[in-house]
Amino acid sequence: MPDLLSDPFGERSPTLAGKPLQLLGGRFRFDSNSPALLRLVDSAYAGLPPHRLSAAVPDFRVRLVLTAPLKGYESAGGRHSFSGWQPPPLAMLQGAGLLGGATVSSNVVVLSPREGAALVVVSPQMLRFPYHTRYELIEFAVFTLAARAQRLIPLHAACIGQGGRGILLMGASGAGKSTVSLHCLLDGLDFLSEDSVFVAPEKMLATGIANFLHVRADSLRWLGRSREAAAIRKSPVIRRRSGVKKFEVDLRSARFQLAKSPLKIVAVVFLSSQSADARPLLKSLSKSALLAKLAAAQAYGANQPQWRAFSRNASRLDAFEMRRGGHPLEAVEALRSLLPGR
Repeated sequence: MPDLLSDPFGERSPTLAGKPLQLLGGRFRFDSNSPALLRLVDSAYAGLPPHRLSAAVPDFRVRLVLTAPLKGYESAGGRHSFSGWQPPPLAMLQGAGLLGGATVSSNVVVLSPREGAALVVVSPQMLRFPYHTRYELIEFAVFTLAARAQRLIPLHAACIGQGGRGILLMGASGAGKSTVSLHCLLDGLDFLSEDSVFVAPEKMLATGIANFLHVRADSLRWLGRSREAAAIRKSPVIRRRSGVKKFEVDLRSARFQLAKSPLKIVAVVFLSSQSADARPLLKSLSKSALLAKLAAAQAYGANQPQWRAFSRNASRLDAFEMRRGGHPLEAVEALRSLLPGR
């Protein structure tokens, strides 16, 4: 604990430095007062292909601070209880050129895109939930810094590809993006991201984090008793805040092909829950239909300053609605037909 009189912000506290990681077109440097938080960073980002969007790679700094437990604080049954009549005092914090404070029960993310820096404050109680700490705090800082500083368009989409070309897969939660992505992976296509894609709007180059794929148990019915299904069932299970449970499949192994560099987007495909029946899976979309569906599906991205450039260049892409076939491999074959070499 820092001396609250001479060092209230803990500026002279020991700091551990993690290895630099090149992510989303930038070079990220993480430091922390907690080995456990740095292990979370490694579990999320170590071993990923280093993506580069421009000749000059921007540098980003992320400071991860684990607050110390305070006397009088207990957590029981998911509720916070305090001894005495007042809540815990404010803990003074610093990092990445920023000064701040947080109570022991709070978790804070502070960003400065102009400075390329972020401060992430994690309470010991939050650290008991490593998936949520990684996904809601650390990932939020990394994604927001990379997007804002490099003027990238953030998209809620999956992205697969081949030969340096990529296809954006869009659809509401439950539309089947993860199932289709899984079968694309197993069929040897390049994988860029499961649900968060960042696009440089002028070049239409897409980057993402290809660390995990989250698969529901019912999606494994298409794999039967295969070796792949058995391996997925051995993966850790995470639980979304919605209550949905999914297998968290680590993709950083030799059997999966991760996109080694950003992909040039050549098509946008909107997944539909409608059955194709005897019709082709892919239905072409007009330019106006594409732009309308993009704006409706990407409310956050559509409010970014770069959206006009993105939509202008997206309007030149091939666009389709993809109905459901009898098996996800039919979707894989349809997507392959849109990529180079087919």
